[in-house]
Amino acid sequence: MPEAALVLADGRITYAGLRSEVPPPEPRETTWSVPVVMPGMWDCHTHFSGLVDVVSTERMMLTRSEVATARSVADAAVVLRAGFTSVRELGGYGVYLAHVVNEGTVPGPSIYAAGRVIGQTGGHSDAPSLPYEWATDPQRSSGMLHLADGVPECLRAVRLQLRVGAEVIKVCTSGGVISELDHPAHRQFSPAELRAIVEEADRADRVVAAHCHGRGAILAALEAGCRTIEHGTELDEETATAMRAADAILVPTRTVFEGFLGQRDKLPPAARGKLEELEARHREAMAIAVTAGVRIALGTDLGTRASDSPLAWGRNGGEFGHLVAAGLSPLRAIEAGTATGPLTLGRRGPRSGRLAEGYDADVIALAASPLDDISVLARPDDITHVWKCGALVKDPTENLGQRTT
Repeated sequence: MPEAALVLADGRITYAGLRSEVPPPEPRETTWSVPVVMPGMWDCHTHFSGLVDVVSTERMMLTRSEVATARSVADAAVVLRAGFTSVRELGGYGVYLAHVVNEGTVPGPSIYAAGRVIGQTGGHSDAPSLPYEWATDPQRSSGMLHLADGVPECLRAVRLQLRVGAEVIKVCTSGGVISELDHPAHRQFSPAELRAIVEEADRADRVVAAHCHGRGAILAALEAGCRTIEHGTELDEETATAMRAADAILVPTRTVFEGFLGQRDKLPPAARGKLEELEARHREAMAIAVTAGVRIALGTDLGTRASDSPLAWGRNGGEFGHLVAAGLSPLRAIEAGTATGPLTLGRRGPRSGRLAEGYDADVIALAASPLDDISVLARPDDITHVWKCGALVKDPTENLGQRTT
């Protein structure tokens, strides 16, 4: 909408419409004039992992939670300044970081976290090089992965994540690229185990996000009632139809594929081989999903700390370009990274992701229109202003030693 205006008050949008019809400003209200505004962005697949460089299941288990959480404080500020006012964090230390962000102690986006990733013994969330007794101990102090086998352990795994404040549950229904022993095509968890996880989460109004690469794993996750399919590498016409019938959401995470491709020399040989086997198929799956009309939410799978890494926080906006390359229009890609985000949380989704009266006042201003050049969303310097819950948290005058009042 050209010649538009927004009014933000008490953490909400109170007006969104034509500038000519905006209510008169109240005394002491601050007015900004910017080229473009849009809703604050959502990244629906992230990890506050505290990993500095190498990504591996062993490192995920061994990194001390205190160290990882402390490292993640800086990461939260980085992603907020990149224009992402909300993240769905699917395994990591976001459950702890969310507390200090919400109380205003440190800056960061709204964090909807899963706690630990739930996987089966010997599966994608396992680190077989570590002692079995330690890796399978649900009370160990370190690590962002949780192993569960059989229905009782699966129920307990969900309850333990709820106990630490999880807003969503993450489960691995297939193998993965960085797994040491399995393959992404392998199905993981039995139908009874998956149903138990989904039903237990649903009793607490939480949805389940399913890490799925293989076709069989996608169908098993949908049958169990998982709300979102993460990655979806072997999605085809049949599974796309099943996703639409289930009203499930695909979070394709092309960014992590491109990131691993950019540093494949750092991957173990087995992981490098799986990546090279899958990456073209993943690109094809994204195009199939777009053509079939599957609902898509933006997610990156980012979560490391090295600023020069293609997997580092702050590079989240690059996913928009991958969605456009898969066939979405720029406007539909923006929808995937804004309005669709809250839907990945089911009944607990906030009123966010839209510029409409009554919605959360999470807003960003841009130097240029992403409808003309989607890559503007991948350049944090072109995200000139960020408002979170109506508070200005990024202002271009900061670098000049000034603050807007």
